[in-house]
Amino acid sequence: MVTGKIVRSRGARARALLAPLGTAAVVGAATVFVSAVDPNEPGHYPTCPFLMLTGLYCPGCGGLRAVYALAHGDPVTALGLNPFVVVLVPVLVVLWGRWALRSWRGASFNGKSIHTAYIWIFLALMIAFWVARNVPFGEFLAP
Repeated sequence: MVTGKIVRSRGARARALLAPLGTAAVVGAATVFVSAVDPNEPGHYPTCPFLMLTGLYCPGCGGLRAVYALAHGDPVTALGLNPFVVVLVPVLVVLWGRWALRSWRGASFNGKSIHTAYIWIFLALMIAFWVARNVPFGEFLAP
């Protein structure tokens, strides 16, 4: 007798993991591509449109170079290029892990697994980082 637990076949569990595993495969392939094609070399990637139009750094500026540095085992350089991306990577890994675990257990990913306050905190931190890296006292945050 099963009480309060969802019983699923192995096939159903495997199908539930398709989305998280597919996402991991796409992100992994993109990381491998960025680690193979150096973003420090001009002409390999397009210029940031926000930087090109305004001359200001967006929160993602330096992100590709930070991922390249992380993929090559250089976290210090990555932090110098885009500390926001470097801090965001482990957060995204944890969120992906929660998603995969919830999928494996049979719980739906309905968007309520992340509290709304965390989303607002993330947006506030991103905007603060965006502003700080474009003012004189935040020059050290620029890539």
